[in-house]
Amino acid sequence: MTESSSPPLADLLHAAVTAVGGTERPGQTAMAQAVAEAIDDGSHLLVQAGTGTGKSLGYLVPALAHGERVVVATATLALQRQLVERDLPRTVEALHPLLHRRPEFAMLKGRSNYLCLHRLHEGVPQEDADGSGLFDPFEAAAPTSRLGKDLLRLRDWSDETETGDRDDLTPGVSDRAWSQVSVTSRECLGASKCAYGAECFAEAARERAKLAEVVVTNHALLAIDAIEGAPVLPSHEVLIVDEAHELVSRVTGVASGELTPGQVNRAVRRAAKLVNEQAADALQTASEGFERLMELALPGRLEKIPEDLGHVLMALRDAARTVISALGATRDASVKDEDAVRKQALGSVENIHQVAERIVEGSEYDVVWYERHDRFGASLRVAPLSVSGLLREKLFEDRSVVLTSATLKLGGDFNGVAASLGLAPESPQDPEGGEDAAPRWQGLDVGSPFDYSKQGILYVAKHLAQPGRDGSRADMLDELAELVEAAGGRTLGLFSSMRAAQTAAEELRGRLDMPILLQGEETLGELIRAFAADARTCLFGTLSLWQGVDVPGPSCQLVVMDRVPFPRPDDPLMSARQKAVEEAGGNGFMAVAATHAALLMAQGAGRLVRASGDRGIVAVLDPRVERARYGSFLRKSMPDFWYTTDRNQVRRSLAAIDAAAKAQGA
Repeated sequence: MTESSSPPLADLLHAAVTAVGGTERPGQTAMAQAVAEAIDDGSHLLVQAGTGTGKSLGYLVPALAHGERVVVATATLALQRQLVERDLPRTVEALHPLLHRRPEFAMLKGRSNYLCLHRLHEGVPQEDADGSGLFDPFEAAAPTSRLGKDLLRLRDWSDETETGDRDDLTPGVSDRAWSQVSVTSRECLGASKCAYGAECFAEAARERAKLAEVVVTNHALLAIDAIEGAPVLPSHEVLIVDEAHELVSRVTGVASGELTPGQVNRAVRRAAKLVNEQAADALQTASEGFERLMELALPGRLEKIPEDLGHVLMALRDAARTVISALGATRDASVKDEDAVRKQALGSVENIHQVAERIVEGSEYDVVWYERHDRFGASLRVAPLSVSGLLREKLFEDRSVVLTSATLKLGGDFNGVAASLGLAPESPQDPEGGEDAAPRWQGLDVGSPFDYSKQGILYVAKHLAQPGRDGSRADMLDELAELVEAAGGRTLGLFSSMRAAQTAAEELRGRLDMPILLQGEETLGELIRAFAADARTCLFGTLSLWQGVDVPGPSCQLVVMDRVPFPRPDDPLMSARQKAVEEAGGNGFMAVAATHAALLMAQGAGRLVRASGDRGIVAVLDPRVERARYGSFLRKSMPDFWYTTDRNQVRRSLAAIDAAAKAQGA
């Protein structure tokens, strides 16, 4: 549809907002207009849209009006479901009379999110306990075990599901059960070779995406599409990245590699029966050398690859290359479902080859380190020092990109987030551009419909001692107990470590007569439901709570952060990134550690006010937010609450909020 024939954007937005039962807001209108302009002139836009703005319609309406294919990438399942099940159906129907067309939309995820009929019916190419061959999980699992029950339910579900999408299965199943009926892209036989190719759920999802005008996907699949050079998303003219504060982290994850002894041993077992003895023995020998070395590995960054590790990795790389060649040259008719077995083995060995070769070749743009987990043992990891160049080259070249989130302005501007995405600082740019010109972009903060200065207080406990490395903070626990008691419960506790959350929960359970829920003691969904159901209840936890809790109303009127959530000093990737900024003449601490903390604190503070009637306090029990030079940067990154360091004022306010909530029957 050409611009001249399109109805006015204001009319389209009004129709869409009415259809979802919402109210038009100035911020949403400003966002929609800016998105439309960016799409029309092919530029890029960073939009900070606070909670309650209605940002989904703020980008969907102008994208649908433009008439070209748009990909919407989100970080969370909740938002994907909201878009596909609520916002898009209603918006499409509302705009149909005005646009005179009904745009199709579809959701697309990675292959392992869909039920694989080949796996379901033919069994899993997996080793027995003694490594002797294959087994059918439906026969091997006891029908009364949890695994057996999950697998039988999956078999029944396969006859009734139209999508095969794991997230459409309610209640869900364990990761172990799902792994028996799904494949990765490396393990997939391909539609042309698979007996079930014509019925494949993953292929059907791809076909629907090819026909759709709006494709909803996730950050990880967007990263795979951009980085790996094998398109999994249909071609598109507009990309919208929602929850964009998560994008760099998700892209880094996709661009990272890992080797573990268990992973290498599985690859050896999978390949052993499919290749000649010489090739199998070479991989086995290399695997044993790698395992011996990893038993001695100490956690930390490897700025230079030790000579012994280099030799082991070269042996793994060369042996893996030989096995890959052998897997392509041999066939064994005696092996049941030999193509599936071969594909799984090939995927495992190819991953080992790629990661080993990447580390051996070395790159100044990679960070390599050892990790050690109490349960899973040691692993060798490699990740890009930065993904900014990758994003600039792969994401912003051939399409208009809109990135939006409630938290994109850190310290008062967009430049920190923009730099992480490969964009130059915001400034007037030459409209004519040129081959070497940086991508044109602008930042827009459309605010929030909430009056933060009247709905919330930001309290920093400046009288407390500065947090130390030993983790013991008796004064902080005293302060926390007093605040929670004054609030009458109603507290979301956000802690920088699981150990700190556990300590606080144990301490307050002994001091206060109110329920204290702790992350990890039940599923996150159950914990949030229990927290919302009883106003006297408190919920303590770590990272996923900082960004994943949406509890409007009187159940959450006090949000407490125990300390500034800087990255761990021994985090190899973050410390390497900080060092790189410093070597380039920048402020590594502010660019990496402070920016990381500011983003989390902004997300955490955003848990407090989720509706226009919400009232409460965000309490930061770390005096550095008031005393340190970077404190103002952190405060500017959070919502514009009324600010105080007066502990007595805060206790009076909490008591008043608690009394008002009780008077209303909450």
